[in-house]
Amino acid sequence: MPVRRLLYALQNQPLRPGRRGLLTATLLAAGAGLARGQDLYFAQPYATRLYTNPAYTGLLDDYSVTLSYRNQFPTLAGTFQTSQLAADYRLRNQRNAVGLLLNHDRTGAIGYTRLQAGFTYAYHLRLSRVLNLSGGATVGYGNQRISYGNLIFGDQLTDDGASGNPTQEFTDFKPVSYLTVGAGGLLYNERFWVGLSAHHLNQPDLAFVTQATLPMRLNVHGGYKYLIRRTVVRRETREVSLTPTGSYTRQGGSQRAEAGLYFTTTPLTLGAVYRGIPLQSGPRPQQAITSIVGLSLGTFRLGYSYDVSLSQFSRELGGAHELSLTLRDFDSLEAAWRRLKRRNYPVIPCPAF
Repeated sequence: MPVRRLLYALQNQPLRPGRRGLLTATLLAAGAGLARGQDLYFAQPYATRLYTNPAYTGLLDDYSVTLSYRNQFPTLAGTFQTSQLAADYRLRNQRNAVGLLLNHDRTGAIGYTRLQAGFTYAYHLRLSRVLNLSGGATVGYGNQRISYGNLIFGDQLTDDGASGNPTQEFTDFKPVSYLTVGAGGLLYNERFWVGLSAHHLNQPDLAFVTQATLPMRLNVHGGYKYLIRRTVVRRETREVSLTPTGSYTRQGGSQRAEAGLYFTTTPLTLGAVYRGIPLQSGPRPQQAITSIVGLSLGTFRLGYSYDVSLSQFSRELGGAHELSLTLRDFDSLEAAWRRLKRRNYPVIPCPAF
């Protein structure tokens, strides 16, 4: 369906004063993004690390289950919302790990939903006493659909308002299913990590009518942990550290660079990430400062982040909220025994949020 017809239908939804124009502009931006087939960006890339790179599977915990929720532009009617369930498990041989990844995206105003389920696998290899390598792969199956039941089109309007008659516009778009595959690698030791991942290697077709492939998403990321102090109290490791991070993503005709700094004093983690660093080539991206607060208590981790936009338009839309809740386990006594036997693979030093 042409974007202008969808815009006309959305403009006739009951909205608060001043929101109709914002909604129209936002949908234009979103429509352009959908035409290019862009993926979602999470503000807590290490809480959603399996989405970033399948090679993270099994590297941070013996096992973990993470629920994440992102609400973008919350002041809009029909906000952009994403929910994710991620789980990974490191096998007892320490070399193999498996994971599960479920993503659900929805945009209320246009009734768009996308559900994707995938599996990840990683193989961990010790290159030397201090250097390690993890290689991972992911395969996912997705389905997306559009529902027009909450929209009013031009041919449904009369001088007295909505007529209640059915529209003559063509709205019978069948759901689209697709298969996507990806791969990634991580080189790391107890202080630094650097990774490379490639998603949608097969560039699946997500179009409802005409062909619209989902471009390959390439990402390079890494960081370094400056350890200020580390102690062990009752078998629990406590630390004070600073961790600068960096990331660069390219997908289709768009690119995105960001830099962050995390401060950890167990059990609290505070982070700030500058997203949308201006680059010489390509269009100027939307810029934002993401503030992150994370708390690790025993087997639980809780994270919250908020995107503070540096542009007037995005600020009026309300930024973005993101929550993550993790149930995890790491047996420090078993890890010490494996270390004595030289069978232990060090935990990657990246943040958990």
